[in-house]
Amino acid sequence: MEPIRISKYFTDCGVMSRRSADAAVEAGEVKVNGVVAILGQKITPGVDTVTWKGKKIVPATDQQKICVMLNKPRGYLTTLSDDKGRHTVAELVADAGVRLYPIGRLDMDSDGLLLLTNDGQLANKLAHPSHEIEKIYLAYVDGNPSTEQLTNMTRPIEIDGRMTSPAQVRKAASGGEIAVLEVTIHDGRNRQVRRLCEREGLVVRKLTRVAVGSLELGHLEEGKWRRLTQKEIRKLKGGV
Repeated sequence: MEPIRISKYFTDCGVMSRRSADAAVEAGEVKVNGVVAILGQKITPGVDTVTWKGKKIVPATDQQKICVMLNKPRGYLTTLSDDKGRHTVAELVADAGVRLYPIGRLDMDSDGLLLLTNDGQLANKLAHPSHEIEKIYLAYVDGNPSTEQLTNMTRPIEIDGRMTSPAQVRKAASGGEIAVLEVTIHDGRNRQVRRLCEREGLVVRKLTRVAVGSLELGHLEEGKWRRLTQKEIRKLKGGV
């Protein structure tokens, strides 16, 4: 195989852009065969060993399939890039060593549990609407919603020309100016929980996804990620 620039190798492996790769090289984070790389250096894929921050970088075809759980902060787009220069979840998992793709969506103004993977088969299986994986959210709303409002929130709503499945809603906490509603949905359609609240005149101050299927967010720090264990992945697949 012909030698190529390190920056191109990084993009071919789906790890980062050429510009980001050049920046990593300049920062001394990249090594070739154990020696710190220099800007513009060329390597031969399959012959030279390239590492970034101590992690071996391999072609996409040789990558181990992984799935991670991210505690997404508000203000980050669930996408890999944005032409307006806004923050994306790709930035938060850039140190995973492989290019990861979000499973499903979590809107920019929401936070909480987001799954990302480089396993296309797993992503398609989990994201397909026919599997109806439960997703649990905590919605922090103004006031103290009535029983009637909570009941109405369980009813289907039309999004993009199709009706959603019924939701499950209960009041997790109330008192003072804010109430916390636990909302369980199966579809995960565009801004579904927010639309259910808005239909009942409820103002959402914060929306956090705390569970997907058998997985719970737990105490994972905001902006951080962790790899799922094989046991967790098997259990998640078992719920599909």
